[in-house]
Amino acid sequence: MSGKLLIAGVGNIFLGDDGFGVEVANRLATSALPDFVRVADYGIRGMHLAYDLASSYDGAILVDATARGGAPGTIYLIEPELSADGAEAGDLSPLFNAHGMQPDVVLSMLSLLDSRDLQVLVVGCEPANVDYGIGLSEPVAAAVDEAVAVIADLVARAASAGGYLPAMKEQAYVPRHPG
Repeated sequence: MSGKLLIAGVGNIFLGDDGFGVEVANRLATSALPDFVRVADYGIRGMHLAYDLASSYDGAILVDATARGGAPGTIYLIEPELSADGAEAGDLSPLFNAHGMQPDVVLSMLSLLDSRDLQVLVVGCEPANVDYGIGLSEPVAAAVDEAVAVIADLVARAASAGGYLPAMKEQAYVPRHPG
């Protein structure tokens, strides 16, 4: 294996379903994964994530709550478009908060930090509630297992490709609720 893959759980556990990425990262941290994979809970540490992505990895799977208008608990697989020319540093200053997590800004920063190619996929979950409060809503909590399965499939594909993520088309996974 020559590729190195980061699975990064992002989000704020104090804002309900925004803690989805953190919960998935915690679940994956106890799984048996190949040596080329690292799982980390970045929470709201956007600057830390941007520097780690720019310096240490060939690919990343970001896991986050992602409002796209679907039913709460729907899992999305997204390949964001990373700008080749990047954003100007001045363009980021009104948006960027070094103590916050804005995945779109983190991804924009990558070209400022390093010019090499990095493949990034986002496994997102449609939130039901991002108000103040700790704990995931029922449909989002039920979607954690589905997200873990999607990520396990991506890791298996990467393992067969030398540690590199495959190109993916955007997909939505309808929530499978037990019962």
